[in-house]
Order: sequence, then structure tokens, then C-alpha cells
Amino acid sequence: MNILVIGLNHKTAPIEVREKVAFDGGRLTEALHMLTAASAIRESIILSTCNRVEIYAAVSDINSGVSEITKFISDYHAVSGDLLERSLYIHKAEEAVRHIYRVASSLDSMVVGEPQILGQLKDAYDAALNIKATGVYLNKLIRKSLSVAKRIRTETKIAESAVSISFAAVELAKKIFDDLSTKSFMLLGAGEMAELAARHLINSGVQDVYVTNRTTTRAEELAREFNGKVILFDNFPLELRYSDIVICSTGAPHYILKKDEMHRVMKERKQRPVFIIDISVPRNIDPGINDLDNVYLYDVDSLQGIVDTNIQERAKEAQKAEKIVDEEISAFVQWTSSLTATPTIVALRNRAEEIRRAELEKTLQKITPLEEDKIRSIEQLTAAIVNKLIHPPMAALKSEDENREQMLDLVQKLFNLEIKSDNHDKR
Repeated sequence: MNILVIGLNHKTAPIEVREKVAFDGGRLTEALHMLTAASAIRESIILSTCNRVEIYAAVSDINSGVSEITKFISDYHAVSGDLLERSLYIHKAEEAVRHIYRVASSLDSMVVGEPQILGQLKDAYDAALNIKATGVYLNKLIRKSLSVAKRIRTETKIAESAVSISFAAVELAKKIFDDLSTKSFMLLGAGEMAELAARHLINSGVQDVYVTNRTTTRAEELAREFNGKVILFDNFPLELRYSDIVICSTGAPHYILKKDEMHRVMKERKQRPVFIIDISVPRNIDPGINDLDNVYLYDVDSLQGIVDTNIQERAKEAQKAEKIVDEEISAFVQWTSSLTATPTIVALRNRAEEIRRAELEKTLQKITPLEEDKIRSIEQLTAAIVNKLIHPPMAALKSEDENREQMLDLVQKLFNLEIKSDNHDKR
């Protein structure tokens, strides 16, 4: 049996192409049934996300498997073979295992270390498992990939550093304030990154939320979404005394909060710390505010510097993760090799035992009846001879020799062995 991965992702295909070959979740069962009906495909899984579409398969023949899967994608989505040829990648055997491990561990993701892909892989596996599209090989491979991902997250820091501006802002807030649930927050404006940072803050426990925007209806929409209170835009400087965290993104072409105004706010707050994030470009918060005691002001560039540093740290951790992947690949390849050789090893041992037993019985019938202890001695002698004779071929079949397939064929022919087909054969 051979493992095969065929797919495309954000690195090999633009969104326009990925959209054309994405598999609708509602029709995934139908697609899996069609795929596993192909003659060379014994097991299959379809992983379809916004950034990748991949088919994982256990196939009886690599070349036939590649042909059948690419034809299936082309026919199912009515896309040309030329378009697929420019975008698809194909991984076989050990490289296929490596790819799946890297996908599960988010080493192949647009953002290395992101956790979403692991859940998406679990869902894809469950969908295939539910209709029995998987079997011994893919069951073992996917379950192992999940454990590899868990090991990488345990043994490295690949997912610990914030690699988006909005999340970096929240991580900074957590460093300044021990308990975010006791802090109040003002969203000043409605820029996309500011809204995302607001969601991260709320998910981190902030409950007291104020929202202001030049467009009152937009402020009201966000207040409902965040379960917050609307304040008039012109009044926000007066309300700052109640806010421990401020995220600003108004799109104004000038400063809307100046140093002298913030100085008055800090007096009214009795110098309790304030964390301000100015995501606006151009900046909306006077940089001089950062000179005030207990005021922590960050703009897009300072946040981007933190993100860049964290990305470098994740890259270092990714190198450690790649070594773990290498270790785990060897274990899986050894398992598949032993699985491939097992039927032949069992058949060889059975054939040898069958011959030994038949010859022993004929010999015992020809000689004078023997005492039990002498019969046992002859039994042990013949068993020892047989074991010594079949040990070398069995050891060779269990080894990781690159010529294992040829040796399997040779042993089967030399000893006239009949190997039962496995339960993955088409019915």
C-alpha cells in the first residue's frame, strides 16, 4: 500500500483557483464516495479549507492513484487539467507522510503555529471515518499526525508569540494588567484591526466596554456586538478617565487626542495606568503622550516590530518542530513496512510449520513407538532446524531495506506462498 497526497494551497494557487476546487461540506460525503470508487484508491480523506484543498489517499499503485485523483478533481469541479497541472503538488510515500505531519502541526500554514488547521484536519478525518472511507493506513497516519502536532506544541513554543498586530496589542495589555476582567476598554473608531483587537480583548475577559465613532449608527452596531455602551464622539476625552485600555482607529487626518488633554485625564485618574493602542495611519494619538507617567502608547510600527520579532521566534521554534517531524516519520515508515511484510512472514512461518509437522508425523509412524520425552526431543530438534532455516529471510523482510518489495515477491515465489488479500480490496 502507498500513501499519496495531491493538492494545492495558498503557496501554489491564488484564491480564484482555490475557490474553483473547494469541496462544499454539504456534498463532502458524495465526493468521498466517488473518490473511493476509483480502482486504485483504497482509502481517502478530503481536506478543504480557505487556504488549501488536499486529498490524502492509500493507493494500490502510485501512478494509477495520481491519475485517478487528478481526474476526479478535474471532473468533479469541471476544471481543466492544464489549470490543475500548474497548481497541484504531489507527495508520495515518505514525503506524503511528512507533508501531512507538517500540515497538522501548522508548519505548512500561512501563519506558522496557528491552531485552526488541526481542528479542520480532525473534521476532515471524522467525515471520512464516518462513511468508512479510511482504513488501517490512513487511520494510523491521521491519528499519528494529531499526536505529532500535540508533541510539537508541548515541546516547542511555536504557538506562543503573537504574530498579528491585533493579537500583539492584547498580549501587551496582558503584560501591563494582570487581570483584564477588572479593566474597562474604549474602542475609539471602527477600523478593521481595531475591531479585531477589541474581539481579542473581550475574549480575554474585558467586560466593561465603551464604543465611540463619528458615525453614531456604526457605534451602536458595535456596542450591540460587544455588549458595550455608546458614548458620543465629541465627549470621548471626558470619558477617558474611566478607560484603562484604549484602541484607536478613526481615519482622521490629524491628532484627536493631544498630550495636554491626556495630562488632565491622568490627573483625574489619579495616575492609574492607561494602555493606548493607536492603529490609525496617519496616527490619531499625539506621540508625546507616551512621555506621561503611567501611560503606555503603542502605534502600528511599534506593534509591527513586536510581531516581526515574534515571527522570527516562531521560525526558530519551527526548526525544532521539523526535527520532531523527521523522528516521527521514521516510526511511521517502519510501521508501514512491518505491516506490508506481516502477511508474507506469517505465510512463511505457517508453510514451514506445515512441512515440519507433516514430515515429523510420517517419520514417527515408521519407527518403533517412542517414549514421550524422546518424541518431545525430536519435536524440539525439528522446530529448531526450521526456525534457523527461515530466520534469515524473515529478518530480511522485517528490515528497512530499500529492496523490501522485491524480497517480498521473491520469498512468495520461492516458497510458493499464497498471500490473502487485505480488507482494503475493492468488492
